[in-house]
Amino acid sequence: MCVREINPKETARASAFELWMKAPNPMVTFFKTYDVMPLIKVSKNRGMKFNMLLDFCIGKAAASVKEFYLLPVGNKLMQYDKLAVNTIVANKDGEVSSCDIAYTDSLEKFNADYLKYTTAVHNTCIDHDLSEKYMVIGTSAIVNVELDGAVGMNSGIFNNPFMIWGEVSH
Repeated sequence: MCVREINPKETARASAFELWMKAPNPMVTFFKTYDVMPLIKVSKNRGMKFNMLLDFCIGKAAASVKEFYLLPVGNKLMQYDKLAVNTIVANKDGEVSSCDIAYTDSLEKFNADYLKYTTAVHNTCIDHDLSEKYMVIGTSAIVNVELDGAVGMNSGIFNNPFMIWGEVSH
């Protein structure tokens, strides 16, 4: 089974789920500056895309935290067996499309899937959506932009964790 409803009171997230259900806007935004130079070096040395490596690291970090497999959907708490990392793709029409990549602890497999699916999404302008069977962690690389900060918005349907990055202005 890939996804199932669970009783929030039987999890370590019972209080958080209760707060989420009562909150008019359950969005919390944190800012953190990371030194990504080691990842940039790996990207250059191994000929791998920086965004793919960052997505892989996000998936690797999330995979070890059981709460990342839980997602409030409507008034239910759903538990997933698998994780995916979403990335935004600039498509051939100059628009943006969404691409979910199933997380695997194999960097080579994740890289191959990343290249395969982001290329397909770029060329077809059709999103690659795994949200029916995977807990999807949203990400977005905002390229060619200096960021002073980024704030997400809860639209009521996208409750997944989300990470956004770009060049930080000083």
